[in-house]
Amino acid sequence: MIILTKLNDQSFTLNALYIEQVQAFPDTTVTLTNGKKIVVKETEQELYQKIIEFYKQIGLTSLVSKHYDSNEEV
Repeated sequence: MIILTKLNDQSFTLNALYIEQVQAFPDTTVTLTNGKKIVVKETEQELYQKIIEFYKQIGLTSLVSKHYDSNEEV
């Protein structure tokens, strides 16, 4: 689980496994696997770091590092 902040400064906890896509429009928009979109204050890079840390906590680091080693843009 990661803690994020909505634009109204309200924080909430999100299960990062449900994140399908993250984009900056310029606000960071998180698209979940169910199609719901959430706009957050965190930058795309901050969100990426939170997701990586969450994956480390649950033991998915080898899967993440293999995927992102080939995709350096993120």
